[in-house]
Amino acid sequence: MSEQPAPATAVPPQGAYVPAVVHGGLVWTAGMTPRRDGRLTVRGVVGADVDLAAAREAAALAAGNTLLAVAEALGSLDAVARCVRMTVFIAAVDGFTEHAAVADAASAVLRERLGERGIVARSAIGVRTLPSGAPVEVELTAAVR
Repeated sequence: MSEQPAPATAVPPQGAYVPAVVHGGLVWTAGMTPRRDGRLTVRGVVGADVDLAAAREAAALAAGNTLLAVAEALGSLDAVARCVRMTVFIAAVDGFTEHAAVADAASAVLRERLGERGIVARSAIGVRTLPSGAPVEVELTAAVR
């Protein structure tokens, strides 16, 4: 029995996982970094290598990638009843305190694309490092219609 290659996805996994799982009326995404065509667009630590504006752009791209994963898993964003929870991880220098400003850019993407359905409960968490040296990583949980 030969192993079949995984199907191509809009947000190709960087390891042994799937971009999103649908179960029990919810869809959960894997952590999404600011990748375009599978390539990380920015690397570094916010407050050292990455300024606030670039971190916000990275968070917006990562949030957009969560929506791509959700749309792929559900067939369309129309199947989203509402987003319920988002976590934004920010690799930042000690003393960085503008986590909410970075995460606001991710929240804005959800609101732009989903309107009221995109308003979420959210956490913005500072961490030392993220996969592949990404400055941000975003996870999303949404209720399915």
